Amino acid sequence: MKSTVVTMQAQPLPDAPAPPASEAALLSQKKWKWLWGLGVVSVVLLYLLLSAPMVIRSHRKPDQAEAVSNARQIGIALFEFDSEFGKFPDASTVAAVQAKTETDLELGKKSSNEIFRQLISAEIVQDERIFYAKIDRIRKPDGVVSKGEALKKGECGFSYLAGLCSEGNPSRPLIVTPLIPGTDRFDPTKFDGKAIVLKMNNSVTSMPIAKDGHVMMFGKNLLDPTNPVWSASDKFVITWPE
Repeated sequence: MKSTVVTMQAQPLPDAPAPPASEAALLSQKKWKWLWGLGVVSVVLLYLLLSAPMVIRSHRKPDQAEAVSNARQIGIALFEFDSEFGKFPDASTVAAVQAKTETDLELGKKSSNEIFRQLISAEIVQDERIFYAKIDRIRKPDGVVSKGEALKKGECGFSYLAGLCSEGNPSRPLIVTPLIPGTDRFDPTKFDGKAIVLKMNNSVTSMPIAKDGHVMMFGKNLLDPTNPVWSASDKFVITWPE
């Protein structure tokens, strides 16, 4: 009689249940979770704090870019005027413009508005909106260039250095903004603390405004006639916008 051998395979014992976490371990887990959450919040707050000035500057940049673009267009118009009338517009060119164009616009020499109207009268500038810069008390021109409407008070944002000729140091400024009316100091609260300067070489640059409100070049106030950028023959009068 044959005998049957039965082979039994050993079954793995079930895993023993993990011992409950101690009170100290639970407190440690809670502590690390709290610290991790605090770290995330700190990182977010730090990011917001650091990005806030960038957000402010991002709002200023379009205003600055617009002023730079408009300054370039004014520069092109001024040099075209110089080519046609033999010099940049000032008090001495009023009669020539009136005789050639029979304009009825009010031309003068007291403000940049009055002088820039010569560019409109000569039909070199068709759109008065190029004279806009976003500074205090200035609004965007409405585009109307008829008598009594062209570059009205509050529609020009650039100061103009009248009396200059196109020859000489190409780094000399010709138009600037945001110059504080009646002074040679700039408003540092505009354009991210930069002055927009159209130079005689028809380039436009943004120059930092010093704490005293001046723009410095060669260690001196740019608008000081004794600055090396000027020669003895340079005679200019600052005209501010109305």
